[in-house]
Amino acid sequence: MFEGVMTALVTPFRNNQVDEKALRSLVRFQIKNGIDALVPSGTTGESATLSHQEHHLVTDIVIEEAAGKIPVIAGTGSNSTREAIDLAVHAEKAGADGILSVVPYYNRPVQEGIYQHFKAIAKKTSLPMIVYNIPGRTGVNMTPETMKRLSEIDNIIGLKDAAGNLTQTAETLHICKGKVRIYAGDDSLLLPMLSIGASGGIMVLSNIAPRLAASLWDAWKAGNAGKARKIHNQLHILNRVLYLETNPIPIKWAVHRLGLISDEIRLPLTVLNEKFRPQIEAAMKEVGILGK
Repeated sequence: MFEGVMTALVTPFRNNQVDEKALRSLVRFQIKNGIDALVPSGTTGESATLSHQEHHLVTDIVIEEAAGKIPVIAGTGSNSTREAIDLAVHAEKAGADGILSVVPYYNRPVQEGIYQHFKAIAKKTSLPMIVYNIPGRTGVNMTPETMKRLSEIDNIIGLKDAAGNLTQTAETLHICKGKVRIYAGDDSLLLPMLSIGASGGIMVLSNIAPRLAASLWDAWKAGNAGKARKIHNQLHILNRVLYLETNPIPIKWAVHRLGLISDEIRLPLTVLNEKFRPQIEAAMKEVGILGK
């Protein structure tokens, strides 16, 4: 099943439309640089401002361009269970290898509602599903006990954990007893989470540093903790500047700075404030992904 460093892919726009040419180029860039899987149409892909049709389009393009070279785990999250099911069904028809579905946001369901939401989605697709817990955005934290219940559903195979609480992560791993894999949902916690049993991470910074991010996983997998720690410290240089404004504002500008996409972002998000740009450029140069 899925493991390693997976990129939460940005969605490029041009003239307020999905930029298909740039999106295909991003997919090729990621594959060329050794990333383990692609995750389009998530938070970093501005899924909240994609129309239903655009969501389908992004999924279709990424799957087609990846052409089976690496897995595509389609973002299919919604705070409407019906819409999340529709997106999941489309992803399966399009040929996705798996789906990522977020805990419903804004409506703040109780734990039983979270369980029933994911159970309903899993019933309508045979694809492996990774559920996504990010309480800082959703307003509700899915508990380890709820994840344990979900782990009993055959095609719920993983958790993208962005709760930022290693004690909670450890408890989830403990009580689920190997029935689900956990993936770091916070770039800065990739190595700490690997050290307690995570199977990889779904990352933001790998949009601009896929080879460097993938090399951390490779080092860890090879048993070279010292090398992994050294790479972690390099990635920290990027992590400390990629959240100067709300994600995905900084990462999208950084991808633009590499010349891969336009700097266009959809309202209510706005293009990165000019005062932060020198800090991001300096970090990119320091880790060697931008010429000095």
